[in-house]
Amino acid sequence: MIRIHALGLALLIFAGQAWAADTLRCGSQLISVGDRTAEVLQKCGEPVARDSLGYKRSANRREEFQVEEWTYGPSNGMYQYLRFEGNRLREITSKRGL
Repeated sequence: MIRIHALGLALLIFAGQAWAADTLRCGSQLISVGDRTAEVLQKCGEPVARDSLGYKRSANRREEFQVEEWTYGPSNGMYQYLRFEGNRLREITSKRGL
């Protein structure tokens, strides 16, 4: 019985970490994967850096999307990296600064 509760708790913690990777708090606002660049700018302000990573082709290969990475931080020693593909937020990652 205790093993089942421990397993359930571990799964709950893992699910919480996966959810956190899809959202980021900017002050009192939240941004999420799928948000547009204008929404992110409105909620988080200007990033400290914007890097163009090139272009990515769509699945049907008829369109190309610009890929950018925005950097925010440091906040409590952490940098937040936001990857945009075609004006949509696709990934949020965090790294401790040097």
